[in-house]
Amino acid sequence: MLRTIQRIVMWAAVCAVSAGLASAQMGTFMGKVVGEDGKPVQGVVIKIERKDIKGNWQTKTNKRGEWVYSGMPIGGTFTISCEYNGQVMDVLNGVRSQMGDPVELKDFCDLQKIMAKRKAMEQAQQTGQVSQEVLKEMTPEQRAAMERQMKERAAQMARNKALNEAFNAGYAALQNKDYQTAIDNLLKASEIDPKQVAVWVQLAAAYEGMARTKTGTEKEEFLQKSADAYVKALELQPGDAGIHNNYGLVLAQMKKFAEATAELEKATALDPAGGGKYMFNLGAVYINTNQIEPAIAAFKKATELDPKYAPAWFQYCSALSGKMQLKPDGTPIPPEGMKEACEKYLELDPNGPNAEGAKGLLQLISGKIETTYENPDAKKATTKKKK
Repeated sequence: MLRTIQRIVMWAAVCAVSAGLASAQMGTFMGKVVGEDGKPVQGVVIKIERKDIKGNWQTKTNKRGEWVYSGMPIGGTFTISCEYNGQVMDVLNGVRSQMGDPVELKDFCDLQKIMAKRKAMEQAQQTGQVSQEVLKEMTPEQRAAMERQMKERAAQMARNKALNEAFNAGYAALQNKDYQTAIDNLLKASEIDPKQVAVWVQLAAAYEGMARTKTGTEKEEFLQKSADAYVKALELQPGDAGIHNNYGLVLAQMKKFAEATAELEKATALDPAGGGKYMFNLGAVYINTNQIEPAIAAFKKATELDPKYAPAWFQYCSALSGKMQLKPDGTPIPPEGMKEACEKYLELDPNGPNAEGAKGLLQLISGKIETTYENPDAKKATTKKKK
């Protein structure tokens, strides 16, 4: 009987201890999230991570902006964060769970205060002025970070000012064909910020303009500098058709026709809508080097890509005229497409700069060309002798 009573007492004691342990193992965190307008926000993600022992939990706010998470181990150390629209808005480190009442995080994830603080800090960074109220709310780390950002911003603003002044001076000089001044200022701008595409493009144009004022070796040197500047621009912006086009034209001036062709074809592939002009430029490169067949192909391609680009039609007609043949009686035999190309040009631009040229070519292929030569003096002598 005594043993039975002892077993009952021991069992009761064990149950009491077990019940105490079960109760001690559970803790609760809770809070409420309000938006910038002060109203509750639903769907904010609350993440709880235990730091002393690995563990992760997650919940969301309800329609009233409230969230609760129970069953947290007592005595644990936690980091609690909230995410809104995929962005971490607030983080609490070193939060500990407790027995009894829930741990209520009253100032946690107050979006109204958080956004107001962020705006104040952004304004402080822009103006360089920080209110005492903002300073009080900052941790030492935040103050150090803000001071570093303000110094970096001030330095960046100084660089931007110098960059803009150098670029604007260079661009203005380029428009006035003061190529040396343009080169000096644009080189300065490229040193301040070597990642500005516009600087390299304008510098390339300035070198090309200077090349037009030179001859011989000097001309070649400035063309090479122009090409190098275009390469820099393309490293930064390889998908710019206009830069490929301009680079190709400089290469053509350097008599690097294969490379020039490749660049103009790249421009066309990148910008099919502008392909008519790029192929027109390619045709001009071939014409200037007396390569008639490639020129004809390029001008034809230009008319196909942009049927309304009148200059391409005239140059196509003109290039085809180089292949014109004559019958024994002097009647011209125009190559296929020549007549139509000239007519199309006149249709698109009847009063254009090449209108007379187009009319002349049409007149030429509709008449006869003298293929024999008769000495007019000999003809006069024969007439006198007959008399």
